[in-house]
Amino acid sequence: MDQNCLFCRIIRGEIPSAKVYEDEYVFAFRDINPQAPVHILVVPKTHIPCADAVDAENSVYVAKCFEAIAKIAEAEGLSNGYRVVNNCGEDGGQSVMHLHFHLIGGVKLSEKVV
Repeated sequence: MDQNCLFCRIIRGEIPSAKVYEDEYVFAFRDINPQAPVHILVVPKTHIPCADAVDAENSVYVAKCFEAIAKIAEAEGLSNGYRVVNNCGEDGGQSVMHLHFHLIGGVKLSEKVV
């Protein structure tokens, strides 16, 4: 874990969050600036800076994130669908350099992504 990373600090409990899910690999919490009725950030419990840094040694955390996303979506009642978004790098809109996935739903989303 990175001592100065915002999401690492949230995972360690140093910064409060509205946690919705946690297991050995994954921590998930409500976004403080939701873009839809359900907007949850799903993060690996190891520090991976962005999608470019996923490799054979840490890819199990990505798989576990997607396993958790399905469980969280069901628990949140997103039976009619949802969106999963990952921003990679500054030009991709990544504001916290810790790999994370936005689980967005609870309303019919536009087909247009940007």
